[in-house]
Amino acid sequence: MALPYEVHRFLEGFSLGRDAASDDMVFNEGPDGPDRSRTRVDHLEVKGLKVPRFVNEFWTSRQRQASSIHEISYRACFKPQLPAFFIDLLTEKGDVVYDPFSGRGTTAIEAGLKGRNVIANDINPLSRLMSYPRFFVPKLPELEERLGTIPFKERGRAGMDLSMFYDGRTISELESLREHLAQRKREGTEDELDRWIRMVATNRLTGHSKGFFSVYTLPPNQAVTQQSQRKINVKRGQVPEYRDVRKLIMKKTRDLTKDMGPLECRGLRRVGEKGLFLDLDARRTSPIPDGSVRLIVTSPPFLDIVQYGTDNWLRCWFNSIDMKEVSSRLTMLKDLDDWTGFMRECFIEFFRVVAPGGHVAFEVGEVRKGSLRLDEHIVPIGSDAGFEPLAVVVNQQEFTKTSNIWGVNNMKRGTNTNRIVLFKKP
Repeated sequence: MALPYEVHRFLEGFSLGRDAASDDMVFNEGPDGPDRSRTRVDHLEVKGLKVPRFVNEFWTSRQRQASSIHEISYRACFKPQLPAFFIDLLTEKGDVVYDPFSGRGTTAIEAGLKGRNVIANDINPLSRLMSYPRFFVPKLPELEERLGTIPFKERGRAGMDLSMFYDGRTISELESLREHLAQRKREGTEDELDRWIRMVATNRLTGHSKGFFSVYTLPPNQAVTQQSQRKINVKRGQVPEYRDVRKLIMKKTRDLTKDMGPLECRGLRRVGEKGLFLDLDARRTSPIPDGSVRLIVTSPPFLDIVQYGTDNWLRCWFNSIDMKEVSSRLTMLKDLDDWTGFMRECFIEFFRVVAPGGHVAFEVGEVRKGSLRLDEHIVPIGSDAGFEPLAVVVNQQEFTKTSNIWGVNNMKRGTNTNRIVLFKKP
């Protein structure tokens, strides 16, 4: 595994150039190469700790274009290039990569694609529903055949008024599909195809294109209220039109799997069969053995920014999940002292599960318009838990508006800027 000085040397000497022939972003780990952009270095000093801070464009959305299997919408998720960077740098094939706040499963999927073993945990049950099925990519003819066997009622009702989102026939198809999947789960006959269909349908519920079941609404990672949708419809002069549920599930499946050849599918399946998928409080994860994790890559719940429960009310309805019960379990901390107290407990648990010599890459942002930088609070928390703070890594994207330290001001909202605190367990 990489020693601290090796990590520092890599980050400081890193440059990201552009291949002239393909116009793709490529690594240039030395002073040579096109569009050379060397890392800028200073130090973060907090509570007696002095940690080097490396600022550069370490990855972009174009560099090593992420696999299509990642394209599932979820609030406050980072791009696959972020975990890929640290997985490549700090792990080898067969190592265990863990995300304690898994969200849509970006870290787990990327680790699986790279031949690492995975542990994914998120107290929100929607997380496992969205991540686990993608380790078992279906064959398109088998999926199409299964969809054709699901009985769709002609005049099904949803139990609530959803007419502001969907055409009546679409509502009937969605309710039929919802009842069918729920019955399969109750009977214990739910299989990989059912879980894939559930995952795709859940992610097609609302959006702003004809690839979704709904009329034009907010982006697919956020469901507005019925009242708000009525106002959107009036403002846009729109009426929900019929969307064929089966066809859209097949279309999204083709989009998700376009980069997945037989080798990639077999690799993900092997990892998924061995993987550990939990829905526990990140402070208490007893199923994870002591010292079993080589790398944690994660982004924690931020301070009162994202309302995961209310944003996902339609997804909860479709999957028969009690939204109020889920919301009560989710960690939404408005007070900084409460947030840091929660993170202290998490890092104690992280120290238990991470192997000696293993790492934690902890992505945080600047919240409250940049007035609060959570990396300055996480550094001492990790240190107190027993970790060695190695570095703060700031990924500066080309599109970022610049003004503050090393030209990074996070575009006014911290969740858009990648600030990663990197720790090592001695």
